[in-house]
Amino acid sequence: MPALWISHVTVSDPEAYAEYAKRAVPVIEAMGGEFIARGAEFKQLEGQGAERHTIVRFPDLASAEACYESPAYQKTVAFADGASERSLTIIEVSA
Repeated sequence: MPALWISHVTVSDPEAYAEYAKRAVPVIEAMGGEFIARGAEFKQLEGQGAERHTIVRFPDLASAEACYESPAYQKTVAFADGASERSLTIIEVSA
């Protein structure tokens, strides 16, 4: 069953975060992730929002978790640490 990687981000250091994004995209794609939405226009309807949102589809939950836990991704996510406030959820797509 496919899984979605959903992140919400508020950037505090645009230069460092841009470096994270530049490095993370090829890692995520190489591990089977397909970007559905990334930094697109949005409208916050409820709750406290973030300034950026990303949705990535993976073939399954295990693939999404493996990508996050991979040494390649963990090396890139270091560029986002201290440059952003992030939340990340992985959820299976229901039929």
